[in-house]
Amino acid sequence: MDEELLEQEEIDIVDFNQLTMLGNQAVKMGLILGHGHFKGQYEILCRHEVVLLPLGEAKAYLERLMAEGV
Repeated sequence: MDEELLEQEEIDIVDFNQLTMLGNQAVKMGLILGHGHFKGQYEILCRHEVVLLPLGEAKAYLERLMAEGV
C-alpha cells in the first residue's frame, strides 16, 4: 500500500474516533438523541430533526452544540 494512503486512513480513523467520542458526550449531556454513519454521511439525531453532514462538518456541529450547551 502507498504510504500516503495509509496516513490518510489513519487520519480518517482518528477523525472517526474523535467524532464518536464527541457524539457520545453530546448524548450524555442530553443535547442529541443519537449519532452514527448513514449513507456516507454522519447522522445526528436531534429532538425535532435529523442532521446529515460530512465528517468534518459533523465534528464542528457537535463541538458548537456542546459549547453552546443547547
